[in-house]
Amino acid sequence: MFESIDLFLDHFASYFIEFIEVVLLLIIFGLINLYIYDRYVQRKHQLLINYPIIGRFRYLFEALREPLRQYFAEETFYESRDKVEWVYKAAKDVPNFMSFSVSQPFSGSRFVIKHSSHVLNDDEVDSDFGVLFGKNRPIPFRSKSPIIRSAMSDGALSPESVRAFTLGATLSGFPINTGEGGLTSNYFFTHRPDPKNAEYLEVVKSTPAAELLFKLVTFFFNRSLAIKLYRKQLLHKKTENTYIYDPKSHSLFRVNWKAPLSAFPEDVPKDIPDLILQIGSGLYGVRDEEGNFDEDRYEKVMRFCRMTEIKIAQGAKQTGGKLAGSKVTADIAYYRGVEEGKDLISPNRFPYAGSNDELLDFVGRLQEISGKPVGIKIVISDAKSVEELVQTMKKRKSEGKAIVDFVTVDSGDGGSATAPLELMESVGLTTPNALYVMDTMLRKYNLREDVSIISSGKILAPDDVVIALSLGADAVGIARGFMMSGGCIRARKCSGTQGHVCPVGMATQDPKKRASYLVVRKGGEIANYHSNLIKGVKTLLAVMGVKKIGDLDKKHLTFKNRSGEIFFDIDNYFHQKLHI
Repeated sequence: MFESIDLFLDHFASYFIEFIEVVLLLIIFGLINLYIYDRYVQRKHQLLINYPIIGRFRYLFEALREPLRQYFAEETFYESRDKVEWVYKAAKDVPNFMSFSVSQPFSGSRFVIKHSSHVLNDDEVDSDFGVLFGKNRPIPFRSKSPIIRSAMSDGALSPESVRAFTLGATLSGFPINTGEGGLTSNYFFTHRPDPKNAEYLEVVKSTPAAELLFKLVTFFFNRSLAIKLYRKQLLHKKTENTYIYDPKSHSLFRVNWKAPLSAFPEDVPKDIPDLILQIGSGLYGVRDEEGNFDEDRYEKVMRFCRMTEIKIAQGAKQTGGKLAGSKVTADIAYYRGVEEGKDLISPNRFPYAGSNDELLDFVGRLQEISGKPVGIKIVISDAKSVEELVQTMKKRKSEGKAIVDFVTVDSGDGGSATAPLELMESVGLTTPNALYVMDTMLRKYNLREDVSIISSGKILAPDDVVIALSLGADAVGIARGFMMSGGCIRARKCSGTQGHVCPVGMATQDPKKRASYLVVRKGGEIANYHSNLIKGVKTLLAVMGVKKIGDLDKKHLTFKNRSGEIFFDIDNYFHQKLHI
Protein backbone atom coordinates (compact mmCIF):
# COMPACT_ATOMS: atom_id res chain seq x y z
CA MET A 1 0.00 0.00 0.00
CA PHE A 2 2.80 2.41 0.94
CA GLU A 3 4.60 1.60 -2.31
CA SER A 4 1.53 2.61 -4.35
CA ILE A 5 1.26 5.88 -2.40
CA ASP A 6 4.94 6.62 -3.02
CA LEU A 7 4.48 5.84 -6.70
CA PHE A 8 1.49 8.16 -6.89
CA LEU A 9 3.41 10.98 -5.20
CA ASP A 10 6.37 10.48 -7.56
CA HIS A 11 4.07 10.70 -10.59
CA PHE A 12 2.27 13.74 -9.14
CA ALA A 13 5.57 15.55 -8.46
CA SER A 14 6.80 14.76 -11.98
CA TYR A 15 3.61 16.06 -13.61
CA PHE A 16 3.57 19.13 -11.38
CA ILE A 17 7.16 20.04 -12.32
CA GLU A 18 6.33 19.58 -16.01
CA PHE A 19 3.25 21.78 -15.57
CA ILE A 20 5.33 24.52 -13.94
CA GLU A 21 7.89 24.29 -16.74
CA VAL A 22 5.15 24.68 -19.37
CA VAL A 23 3.66 27.67 -17.53
CA LEU A 24 7.09 29.33 -17.23
CA LEU A 25 7.78 28.73 -20.94
CA LEU A 26 4.41 30.28 -21.85
CA ILE A 27 5.14 33.28 -19.62
CA ILE A 28 8.59 33.75 -21.15
CA PHE A 29 7.12 33.38 -24.65
CA GLY A 30 4.42 35.92 -23.82
CA LEU A 31 6.93 38.41 -22.38
CA ILE A 32 9.15 38.09 -25.48
CA ASN A 33 6.15 38.78 -27.71
CA LEU A 34 5.08 41.70 -25.53
CA TYR A 35 8.63 43.12 -25.63
CA ILE A 36 8.68 42.93 -29.44
CA TYR A 37 5.22 44.51 -29.64
CA ASP A 38 6.06 47.36 -27.26
CA ARG A 39 9.46 48.12 -28.80
CA TYR A 40 8.89 47.59 -32.52
CA VAL A 41 5.15 47.41 -33.30
CA GLN A 42 3.00 49.77 -31.18
CA ARG A 43 3.32 53.51 -31.73
CA LYS A 44 0.82 54.88 -29.20
CA HIS A 45 3.07 55.16 -26.16
CA GLN A 46 6.64 56.43 -26.49
CA LEU A 47 7.35 55.30 -22.90
CA LEU A 48 6.84 51.67 -23.97
CA ILE A 49 9.26 52.08 -26.87
CA ASN A 50 12.05 53.06 -24.47
CA TYR A 51 10.94 50.80 -21.61
CA PRO A 52 9.13 47.75 -23.02
CA ILE A 53 7.06 45.76 -20.51
CA ILE A 54 8.36 47.69 -17.47
CA GLY A 55 6.68 50.87 -18.71
CA ARG A 56 3.32 49.14 -18.43
CA PHE A 57 3.56 49.25 -14.63
CA ARG A 58 2.94 52.99 -14.87
CA TYR A 59 -0.47 52.38 -16.41
CA LEU A 60 -1.21 49.64 -13.87
CA PHE A 61 -0.42 51.90 -10.90
CA GLU A 62 -2.31 54.75 -12.55
CA ALA A 63 -5.40 52.54 -12.83
CA LEU A 64 -5.07 51.40 -9.20
CA ARG A 65 -4.45 54.87 -7.77
CA GLU A 66 -8.07 56.06 -7.62
CA PRO A 67 -9.73 52.91 -6.27
CA LEU A 68 -7.04 52.46 -3.60
CA ARG A 69 -6.18 56.08 -2.62
CA GLN A 70 -8.76 56.28 0.19
CA TYR A 71 -7.28 53.27 1.95
CA PHE A 72 -3.70 54.57 2.23
CA ALA A 73 -3.86 58.38 2.08
CA GLU A 74 -5.33 60.98 4.42
CA GLU A 75 -8.80 62.29 3.57
CA THR A 76 -8.49 65.57 1.66
CA PHE A 77 -11.91 66.14 0.13
CA TYR A 78 -13.91 66.10 3.36
CA GLU A 79 -12.79 67.56 6.68
CA SER A 80 -11.52 64.19 7.86
CA ARG A 81 -11.69 60.47 7.27
CA ASP A 82 -13.70 60.25 10.49
CA LYS A 83 -16.72 61.82 8.77
CA VAL A 84 -16.55 59.31 5.94
CA GLU A 85 -16.30 56.49 8.48
CA TRP A 86 -19.31 57.95 10.30
CA VAL A 87 -21.43 57.50 7.18
CA TYR A 88 -20.46 53.86 6.71
CA LYS A 89 -21.02 53.06 10.39
CA ALA A 90 -24.36 54.88 10.43
CA ALA A 91 -25.49 52.82 7.43
CA LYS A 92 -24.54 49.62 9.23
CA ASP A 93 -26.28 50.97 12.37
CA VAL A 94 -23.31 50.19 14.60
CA PRO A 95 -22.19 52.35 17.57
CA ASN A 96 -20.54 55.50 16.27
CA PHE A 97 -18.36 56.43 19.23
CA MET A 98 -14.69 57.44 19.01
CA SER A 99 -12.01 56.45 21.52
CA PHE A 100 -9.11 58.60 22.75
CA SER A 101 -9.15 61.09 19.85
CA VAL A 102 -10.20 61.67 16.28
CA SER A 103 -7.96 59.91 13.78
CA GLN A 104 -7.41 62.98 11.60
CA PRO A 105 -7.64 66.29 13.54
CA PHE A 106 -8.97 69.25 11.57
CA SER A 107 -6.94 72.42 12.06
CA GLY A 108 -8.34 74.63 9.32
CA SER A 109 -11.07 77.29 9.40
CA ARG A 110 -14.39 75.97 10.59
CA PHE A 111 -17.78 76.68 12.13
CA VAL A 112 -18.14 75.69 15.78
CA ILE A 113 -21.50 74.81 17.28
CA LYS A 114 -22.23 76.74 20.50
CA HIS A 115 -23.33 74.56 23.40
CA SER A 116 -25.75 75.78 26.01
CA SER A 117 -25.10 76.22 29.72
CA HIS A 118 -28.49 74.61 30.20
CA VAL A 119 -28.51 71.57 27.95
CA LEU A 120 -31.62 69.52 27.31
CA ASN A 121 -32.27 65.83 27.64
CA ASP A 122 -32.99 64.07 24.36
CA ASP A 123 -36.65 63.56 25.27
CA GLU A 124 -37.03 67.34 25.71
CA VAL A 125 -36.20 67.98 22.04
CA ASP A 126 -39.20 68.03 19.72
CA SER A 127 -39.23 64.90 17.55
CA ASP A 128 -41.20 66.68 14.82
CA PHE A 129 -38.56 67.59 12.23
CA GLY A 130 -41.09 68.43 9.51
CA VAL A 131 -40.53 71.24 6.99
CA LEU A 132 -43.32 73.01 5.08
CA PHE A 133 -42.87 74.00 1.43
CA GLY A 134 -45.29 76.09 -0.62
CA LYS A 135 -47.57 77.22 2.20
CA ASN A 136 -49.53 79.34 -0.32
CA ARG A 137 -50.13 76.49 -2.76
CA PRO A 138 -53.45 74.58 -2.87
CA ILE A 139 -51.45 71.41 -2.12
CA PRO A 140 -48.43 72.35 0.01
CA PHE A 141 -45.79 69.77 0.85
CA ARG A 142 -44.85 69.01 4.42
CA SER A 143 -41.71 66.91 4.43
CA LYS A 144 -41.32 64.63 7.42
CA SER A 145 -37.57 65.25 7.37
CA PRO A 146 -35.30 68.26 6.72
CA ILE A 147 -32.91 65.89 4.92
CA ILE A 148 -33.50 65.27 1.21
CA ARG A 149 -31.69 62.85 -1.03
CA SER A 150 -30.30 65.21 -3.63
CA ALA A 151 -30.97 64.92 -7.34
CA MET A 152 -29.50 61.79 -8.93
CA SER A 153 -31.14 60.45 -12.06
CA ASP A 154 -32.25 56.97 -12.94
CA GLY A 155 -29.70 56.36 -15.67
CA ALA A 156 -26.79 57.92 -13.86
CA LEU A 157 -27.75 55.42 -11.15
CA SER A 158 -28.57 51.80 -11.85
CA PRO A 159 -32.22 50.65 -11.66
CA GLU A 160 -31.31 48.53 -8.63
CA SER A 161 -29.86 51.43 -6.65
CA VAL A 162 -32.88 53.62 -7.45
CA ARG A 163 -35.07 50.85 -6.04
CA ALA A 164 -32.86 50.71 -2.93
CA PHE A 165 -33.23 54.47 -2.42
CA THR A 166 -36.97 54.13 -2.90
CA LEU A 167 -37.11 51.41 -0.26
CA GLY A 168 -34.87 53.39 2.11
CA ALA A 169 -36.98 56.53 1.75
CA THR A 170 -40.18 54.60 2.35
CA LEU A 171 -38.74 52.98 5.49
CA SER A 172 -37.17 56.12 6.96
CA GLY A 173 -39.34 58.94 5.63
CA PHE A 174 -37.03 61.24 3.69
CA PRO A 175 -37.86 62.83 0.30
CA ILE A 176 -36.08 61.89 -2.93
CA ASN A 177 -35.24 64.29 -5.74
CA THR A 178 -35.61 62.35 -8.99
CA GLY A 179 -32.86 64.18 -10.84
CA GLU A 180 -33.36 65.44 -14.37
CA GLY A 181 -34.05 61.92 -15.64
CA GLY A 182 -37.56 62.35 -14.28
CA LEU A 183 -40.01 59.88 -12.78
CA THR A 184 -39.27 56.27 -13.75
CA SER A 185 -40.78 52.89 -12.87
CA ASN A 186 -38.11 52.22 -10.25
CA TYR A 187 -39.59 54.85 -7.94
CA PHE A 188 -42.66 52.59 -7.77
CA PHE A 189 -40.65 49.72 -6.27
CA THR A 190 -42.64 49.85 -3.02
CA HIS A 191 -46.00 50.50 -4.71
CA ARG A 192 -48.67 47.81 -4.34
CA PRO A 193 -51.43 48.83 -6.76
CA ASP A 194 -55.06 48.00 -6.23
CA PRO A 195 -56.10 45.78 -9.18
CA LYS A 196 -59.56 47.39 -9.13
CA ASN A 197 -58.11 50.89 -9.59
CA ALA A 198 -55.11 50.34 -11.81
CA GLU A 199 -56.19 51.91 -15.09
CA TYR A 200 -53.12 54.17 -14.94
CA LEU A 201 -50.85 51.11 -15.19
CA GLU A 202 -49.80 48.65 -17.87
CA VAL A 203 -50.20 45.32 -16.07
CA VAL A 204 -48.71 42.03 -17.25
CA LYS A 205 -50.34 39.08 -15.48
CA SER A 206 -48.54 35.91 -14.55
CA THR A 207 -48.78 32.52 -16.26
CA PRO A 208 -48.51 29.00 -14.73
CA ALA A 209 -45.14 28.46 -16.44
CA ALA A 210 -43.78 31.77 -15.12
CA GLU A 211 -45.06 30.99 -11.62
CA LEU A 212 -43.33 27.60 -11.64
CA LEU A 213 -40.09 29.13 -12.89
CA PHE A 214 -40.25 31.80 -10.19
CA LYS A 215 -40.75 29.28 -7.39
CA LEU A 216 -37.98 26.95 -8.60
CA VAL A 217 -35.39 29.71 -9.02
CA THR A 218 -36.32 31.24 -5.66
CA PHE A 219 -35.94 27.85 -3.95
CA PHE A 220 -32.63 26.86 -5.57
CA PHE A 221 -31.02 30.30 -5.98
CA ASN A 222 -32.45 33.65 -4.80
CA ARG A 223 -35.41 35.97 -5.24
CA SER A 224 -33.52 38.60 -7.26
CA LEU A 225 -32.58 36.10 -9.98
CA ALA A 226 -36.12 34.71 -9.90
CA ILE A 227 -37.63 38.16 -10.60
CA LYS A 228 -35.12 38.75 -13.41
CA LEU A 229 -36.03 35.48 -15.15
CA TYR A 230 -39.71 36.05 -14.39
CA ARG A 231 -39.57 39.32 -16.36
CA LYS A 232 -37.87 37.62 -19.29
CA GLN A 233 -40.43 34.81 -19.30
CA LEU A 234 -43.41 37.19 -19.40
CA LEU A 235 -42.13 40.08 -21.53
CA HIS A 236 -39.45 39.05 -24.05
CA LYS A 237 -38.47 42.65 -24.85
CA LYS A 238 -35.58 45.05 -24.34
CA THR A 239 -37.48 47.33 -21.98
CA GLU A 240 -38.44 44.54 -19.59
CA ASN A 241 -36.70 46.31 -16.69
CA THR A 242 -39.17 49.19 -16.93
CA TYR A 243 -41.72 46.86 -15.31
CA ILE A 244 -41.85 46.45 -11.53
CA TYR A 245 -42.67 43.12 -9.89
CA ASP A 246 -45.60 43.21 -7.47
CA PRO A 247 -45.21 40.37 -4.94
CA LYS A 248 -48.79 40.83 -3.79
CA SER A 249 -50.45 40.03 -7.13
CA HIS A 250 -47.47 38.30 -8.80
CA SER A 251 -47.82 40.64 -11.77
CA LEU A 252 -45.55 43.15 -13.52
CA PHE A 253 -46.52 46.78 -14.00
CA ARG A 254 -45.39 50.18 -15.19
CA VAL A 255 -47.18 53.51 -15.59
CA ASN A 256 -49.29 53.83 -18.73
CA TRP A 257 -48.68 57.45 -19.68
CA LYS A 258 -51.19 57.15 -22.53
CA ALA A 259 -54.03 56.55 -20.08
CA PRO A 260 -56.39 59.53 -19.58
CA LEU A 261 -55.70 61.90 -16.68
CA SER A 262 -58.94 60.76 -15.04
CA ALA A 263 -57.41 57.30 -14.58
CA PHE A 264 -54.56 58.61 -12.43
CA PRO A 265 -54.88 58.76 -8.62
CA GLU A 266 -56.06 62.07 -7.18
CA ASP A 267 -53.68 61.78 -4.23
CA VAL A 268 -50.10 60.52 -4.12
CA PRO A 269 -50.20 56.80 -3.17
CA LYS A 270 -49.04 56.31 0.41
CA ASP A 271 -46.76 53.39 -0.44
CA ILE A 272 -44.33 55.39 -2.60
CA PRO A 273 -41.78 57.82 -1.12
CA ASP A 274 -42.14 61.60 -1.16
CA LEU A 275 -40.74 62.53 -4.56
CA ILE A 276 -39.49 65.89 -5.81
CA LEU A 277 -39.65 65.98 -9.60
CA GLN A 278 -36.65 67.68 -11.13
CA ILE A 279 -36.99 69.13 -14.63
CA GLY A 280 -33.74 69.82 -16.43
CA SER A 281 -33.01 71.53 -19.71
CA GLY A 282 -33.80 68.33 -21.64
CA LEU A 283 -37.34 68.22 -20.17
CA TYR A 284 -36.98 64.45 -19.83
CA GLY A 285 -40.13 62.75 -18.62
CA VAL A 286 -42.36 65.78 -19.25
CA ARG A 287 -41.91 66.41 -22.96
CA ASP A 288 -43.74 65.38 -26.10
CA GLU A 289 -42.35 63.56 -29.12
CA GLU A 290 -40.98 66.83 -30.54
CA GLY A 291 -39.12 67.59 -27.31
CA ASN A 292 -41.44 70.38 -26.15
CA PHE A 293 -42.97 70.69 -22.69
CA ASP A 294 -46.08 68.52 -22.39
CA GLU A 295 -48.60 69.90 -19.88
CA ASP A 296 -50.71 66.74 -19.86
CA ARG A 297 -47.71 64.50 -19.15
CA TYR A 298 -46.50 66.88 -16.42
CA GLU A 299 -49.90 66.85 -14.74
CA LYS A 300 -49.92 63.05 -14.78
CA VAL A 301 -46.40 62.87 -13.33
CA MET A 302 -47.35 65.26 -10.53
CA ARG A 303 -50.03 62.84 -9.37
CA PHE A 304 -47.06 60.92 -7.88
CA CYS A 305 -44.76 63.80 -6.84
CA ARG A 306 -44.94 66.34 -4.01
CA MET A 307 -43.25 69.33 -5.65
CA THR A 308 -41.17 70.38 -8.66
CA GLU A 309 -37.60 71.64 -8.95
CA ILE A 310 -36.37 73.35 -12.13
CA LYS A 311 -32.65 72.75 -12.53
CA ILE A 312 -30.88 75.90 -13.71
CA ALA A 313 -27.46 74.76 -12.47
CA GLN A 314 -25.93 72.00 -10.36
CA GLY A 315 -22.77 71.84 -8.25
CA ALA A 316 -19.74 71.40 -10.44
CA LYS A 317 -21.92 71.07 -13.53
CA GLN A 318 -23.35 74.42 -14.60
CA THR A 319 -23.73 73.00 -18.10
CA GLY A 320 -26.54 70.71 -19.22
CA GLY A 321 -26.70 67.14 -17.97
CA LYS A 322 -24.44 64.55 -19.55
CA LEU A 323 -25.11 60.84 -19.78
CA ALA A 324 -22.58 58.63 -21.55
CA GLY A 325 -23.93 56.43 -24.34
CA SER A 326 -23.00 53.32 -22.34
CA LYS A 327 -25.63 54.37 -19.78
CA VAL A 328 -28.37 55.13 -22.33
CA THR A 329 -29.89 51.66 -22.30
CA ALA A 330 -33.21 50.69 -23.89
CA ASP A 331 -34.88 51.40 -20.53
CA ILE A 332 -33.37 54.90 -20.23
CA ALA A 333 -34.19 55.63 -23.87
CA TYR A 334 -37.80 54.65 -23.12
CA TYR A 335 -38.02 56.86 -20.03
CA ARG A 336 -36.47 59.91 -21.66
CA GLY A 337 -37.72 59.56 -25.21
CA VAL A 338 -34.24 59.47 -26.78
CA GLU A 339 -32.15 57.15 -28.96
CA GLU A 340 -30.56 54.14 -27.28
CA GLY A 341 -26.76 53.96 -26.98
CA LYS A 342 -25.95 57.55 -27.89
CA ASP A 343 -24.37 60.14 -25.60
CA LEU A 344 -27.09 62.30 -24.09
CA ILE A 345 -25.98 65.93 -23.80
CA SER A 346 -28.65 68.33 -22.54
CA PRO A 347 -28.67 72.02 -23.53
CA ASN A 348 -26.82 74.38 -21.18
CA ARG A 349 -29.77 76.76 -20.77
CA PHE A 350 -33.18 75.77 -19.53
CA PRO A 351 -35.57 76.40 -22.47
CA TYR A 352 -37.88 78.71 -20.49
CA ALA A 353 -35.20 80.71 -18.68
CA GLY A 354 -34.10 83.36 -21.17
CA SER A 355 -34.71 85.95 -18.44
CA ASN A 356 -35.76 85.99 -14.79
CA ASP A 357 -39.31 86.94 -15.75
CA GLU A 358 -39.58 84.17 -18.34
CA LEU A 359 -38.34 81.64 -15.78
CA LEU A 360 -40.77 82.83 -13.11
CA ASP A 361 -43.64 82.81 -15.62
CA PHE A 362 -42.86 79.14 -16.27
CA VAL A 363 -42.73 78.54 -12.51
CA GLY A 364 -46.23 80.05 -12.28
CA ARG A 365 -47.40 77.83 -15.13
CA LEU A 366 -46.24 74.71 -13.27
CA GLN A 367 -47.80 75.92 -10.02
CA GLU A 368 -51.12 76.41 -11.78
CA ILE A 369 -51.05 72.99 -13.44
CA SER A 370 -50.01 70.99 -10.38
CA GLY A 371 -51.28 73.11 -7.49
CA LYS A 372 -48.05 72.12 -5.73
CA PRO A 373 -44.81 73.91 -4.75
CA VAL A 374 -42.34 74.77 -7.52
CA GLY A 375 -38.77 75.96 -7.02
CA ILE A 376 -35.45 76.33 -8.81
CA LYS A 377 -31.96 74.95 -8.29
CA ILE A 378 -29.06 77.36 -8.75
CA VAL A 379 -25.35 77.75 -8.09
CA ILE A 380 -24.22 81.15 -6.78
CA SER A 381 -21.01 82.82 -7.86
CA ASP A 382 -22.11 86.46 -7.75
CA ALA A 383 -24.26 88.29 -5.17
CA LYS A 384 -25.39 90.81 -7.80
CA SER A 385 -27.12 88.19 -9.98
CA VAL A 386 -28.87 86.78 -6.91
CA GLU A 387 -30.05 90.24 -5.93
CA GLU A 388 -31.42 90.84 -9.43
CA LEU A 389 -33.41 87.59 -9.22
CA VAL A 390 -34.77 88.47 -5.77
CA GLN A 391 -35.62 92.02 -6.90
CA THR A 392 -37.60 90.55 -9.79
CA MET A 393 -39.46 88.28 -7.37
CA LYS A 394 -40.19 91.21 -5.06
CA LYS A 395 -41.64 93.22 -7.94
CA ARG A 396 -43.71 90.28 -9.18
CA LYS A 397 -45.11 89.61 -5.73
CA SER A 398 -46.34 93.21 -5.51
CA GLU A 399 -48.01 92.73 -8.90
CA GLY A 400 -49.65 89.46 -7.87
CA LYS A 401 -47.49 87.36 -10.19
CA ALA A 402 -45.89 84.00 -9.47
CA ILE A 403 -42.60 83.58 -7.63
CA VAL A 404 -40.76 80.44 -6.55
CA ASP A 405 -41.77 78.52 -3.44
CA PHE A 406 -38.20 77.42 -2.74
CA VAL A 407 -34.63 77.79 -3.97
CA THR A 408 -32.12 74.96 -3.85
CA VAL A 409 -28.66 76.47 -3.46
CA ASP A 410 -25.97 74.03 -4.59
CA SER A 411 -22.33 74.76 -3.86
CA GLY A 412 -19.53 74.93 -6.41
CA ASP A 413 -18.00 71.83 -4.85
CA GLY A 414 -21.28 69.95 -4.88
CA GLY A 415 -21.90 66.72 -6.73
CA SER A 416 -20.53 66.61 -10.26
CA ALA A 417 -21.75 63.31 -11.72
CA THR A 418 -20.18 63.66 -15.19
CA ALA A 419 -18.74 67.15 -15.61
CA PRO A 420 -15.80 68.90 -17.29
CA LEU A 421 -12.78 69.19 -14.99
CA GLU A 422 -12.49 72.91 -15.67
CA LEU A 423 -15.84 73.50 -13.95
CA MET A 424 -15.11 71.49 -10.81
CA GLU A 425 -14.48 73.86 -7.88
CA SER A 426 -13.78 76.73 -10.31
CA VAL A 427 -17.35 78.00 -10.62
CA GLY A 428 -19.67 78.77 -7.71
CA LEU A 429 -19.31 79.56 -4.00
CA THR A 430 -19.01 76.94 -1.27
CA THR A 431 -22.06 75.88 0.75
CA PRO A 432 -21.81 78.35 3.69
CA ASN A 433 -21.05 81.36 1.47
CA ALA A 434 -23.75 80.62 -1.11
CA LEU A 435 -26.31 79.90 1.59
CA TYR A 436 -25.54 83.14 3.41
CA VAL A 437 -25.88 85.19 0.21
CA MET A 438 -29.27 83.65 -0.62
CA ASP A 439 -30.64 84.01 2.90
CA THR A 440 -29.40 87.61 3.19
CA MET A 441 -30.94 88.71 -0.12
CA LEU A 442 -34.32 87.15 0.64
CA ARG A 443 -34.40 88.87 4.03
CA LYS A 444 -33.30 92.17 2.52
CA TYR A 445 -36.36 92.19 0.25
CA ASN A 446 -38.77 90.68 2.82
CA LEU A 447 -39.27 87.45 0.88
CA ARG A 448 -37.81 85.01 3.39
CA GLU A 449 -41.25 83.97 4.65
CA ASP A 450 -42.38 83.22 1.08
CA VAL A 451 -39.33 81.32 -0.17
CA SER A 452 -37.78 78.26 1.52
CA ILE A 453 -34.10 77.40 1.07
CA ILE A 454 -32.62 73.96 0.47
CA SER A 455 -28.82 73.84 0.80
CA SER A 456 -26.59 71.14 -0.66
CA GLY A 457 -22.90 70.43 -1.11
CA LYS A 458 -20.46 68.32 0.97
CA ILE A 459 -22.98 67.66 3.74
CA LEU A 460 -22.35 64.26 5.33
CA ALA A 461 -22.81 64.10 9.09
CA PRO A 462 -25.21 65.53 11.73
CA ASP A 463 -22.99 68.55 12.50
CA ASP A 464 -22.96 69.47 8.79
CA VAL A 465 -26.77 69.42 8.81
CA VAL A 466 -27.03 71.57 11.96
CA ILE A 467 -24.53 74.12 10.62
CA ALA A 468 -26.41 74.47 7.32
CA LEU A 469 -29.76 74.85 9.08
CA SER A 470 -28.26 77.43 11.46
CA LEU A 471 -26.92 79.42 8.50
CA GLY A 472 -30.41 79.79 7.09
CA ALA A 473 -31.38 76.59 5.27
CA ASP A 474 -34.84 75.13 5.85
CA ALA A 475 -33.68 71.74 4.57
CA VAL A 476 -30.51 70.15 3.22
CA GLY A 477 -29.82 67.97 0.21
CA ILE A 478 -27.33 65.10 0.46
CA ALA A 479 -26.07 63.06 -2.48
CA ARG A 480 -22.64 61.61 -1.74
CA GLY A 481 -23.53 60.62 1.83
CA PHE A 482 -26.57 58.71 0.62
CA MET A 483 -24.46 57.13 -2.12
CA MET A 484 -21.93 55.88 0.43
CA SER A 485 -24.71 54.57 2.67
CA GLY A 486 -25.98 52.61 -0.33
CA GLY A 487 -22.63 50.93 -0.98
CA CYS A 488 -20.55 53.47 -2.94
CA ILE A 489 -16.82 52.98 -2.24
CA ARG A 490 -15.79 56.29 -3.88
CA ALA A 491 -13.85 54.59 -6.65
CA ARG A 492 -14.71 57.56 -8.94
CA LYS A 493 -15.65 55.26 -11.80
CA CYS A 494 -19.26 56.37 -12.20
CA SER A 495 -19.06 58.49 -15.37
CA GLY A 496 -19.41 55.53 -17.74
CA THR A 497 -16.78 57.06 -20.04
CA GLN A 498 -13.31 55.70 -20.90
CA GLY A 499 -14.36 52.23 -19.82
CA HIS A 500 -15.24 53.40 -16.30
CA VAL A 501 -17.75 51.11 -14.60
CA CYS A 502 -18.97 51.43 -11.01
CA PRO A 503 -17.48 48.38 -9.23
CA VAL A 504 -20.44 47.91 -6.87
CA GLY A 505 -23.22 48.13 -9.49
CA MET A 506 -24.63 51.36 -8.08
CA ALA A 507 -23.85 53.97 -10.73
CA THR A 508 -23.69 51.88 -13.87
CA GLN A 509 -25.93 50.21 -16.42
CA ASP A 510 -23.57 47.25 -16.80
CA PRO A 511 -25.78 44.15 -16.36
CA LYS A 512 -23.12 42.04 -14.63
CA LYS A 513 -22.21 44.70 -12.09
CA ARG A 514 -25.86 45.56 -11.49
CA ALA A 515 -26.70 41.91 -10.81
CA SER A 516 -24.50 42.02 -7.69
CA TYR A 517 -26.32 44.98 -6.12
CA LEU A 518 -28.33 43.88 -3.06
CA VAL A 519 -31.44 46.05 -3.27
CA VAL A 520 -33.24 45.12 -0.04
CA ARG A 521 -30.10 45.04 2.11
CA LYS A 522 -28.83 48.38 0.81
CA GLY A 523 -32.30 49.91 1.09
CA GLY A 524 -32.20 49.10 4.80
CA GLU A 525 -28.73 50.61 5.17
CA ILE A 526 -29.81 53.79 3.39
CA ALA A 527 -32.70 54.06 5.85
CA ASN A 528 -30.24 53.52 8.74
CA TYR A 529 -28.06 56.39 7.52
CA HIS A 530 -30.99 58.81 7.47
CA SER A 531 -32.29 57.63 10.84
CA ASN A 532 -28.86 58.07 12.43
CA LEU A 533 -28.52 61.52 10.87
CA ILE A 534 -31.78 62.55 12.55
CA LYS A 535 -30.66 60.93 15.80
CA GLY A 536 -27.35 62.83 15.67
CA VAL A 537 -29.07 66.13 14.87
CA LYS A 538 -31.37 65.62 17.85
CA THR A 539 -28.35 65.02 20.11
CA LEU A 540 -26.75 68.25 18.92
CA LEU A 541 -29.96 70.21 19.47
CA ALA A 542 -30.05 68.94 23.05
CA VAL A 543 -26.46 70.06 23.64
CA MET A 544 -27.29 73.45 22.11
CA GLY A 545 -30.37 73.84 24.28
CA VAL A 546 -32.63 74.12 21.22
CA LYS A 547 -36.04 72.45 21.45
CA LYS A 548 -37.19 72.78 17.84
CA ILE A 549 -35.24 72.47 14.64
CA GLY A 550 -36.93 75.61 13.34
CA ASP A 551 -35.33 77.62 16.18
CA LEU A 552 -31.80 77.15 14.82
CA ASP A 553 -30.17 80.43 13.89
CA LYS A 554 -26.78 81.97 13.12
CA LYS A 555 -26.48 82.95 16.80
CA HIS A 556 -25.90 79.27 17.54
CA LEU A 557 -22.61 79.27 15.61
CA THR A 558 -19.08 80.58 16.14
CA PHE A 559 -16.47 80.79 13.41
CA LYS A 560 -12.75 80.13 13.93
CA ASN A 561 -10.39 80.81 11.06
CA ARG A 562 -7.03 79.20 10.31
CA SER A 563 -5.06 82.01 11.92
CA GLY A 564 -6.92 81.64 15.22
CA GLU A 565 -9.34 84.57 14.91
CA ILE A 566 -12.75 83.83 16.42
CA PHE A 567 -16.06 85.40 15.39
CA PHE A 568 -18.86 84.95 17.90
CA ASP A 569 -21.12 87.03 15.62
CA ILE A 570 -21.36 85.16 12.33
CA ASP A 571 -22.78 88.18 10.51
CA ASN A 572 -19.57 90.13 11.23
CA TYR A 573 -17.52 87.31 9.75
CA PHE A 574 -19.56 87.13 6.55
CA HIS A 575 -19.72 90.92 6.12
CA GLN A 576 -15.94 91.13 6.27
CA LYS A 577 -15.61 88.20 3.89
CA LEU A 578 -18.36 88.75 1.33
CA HIS A 579 -18.76 92.54 1.45
CA ILE A 580 -22.54 92.47 0.97
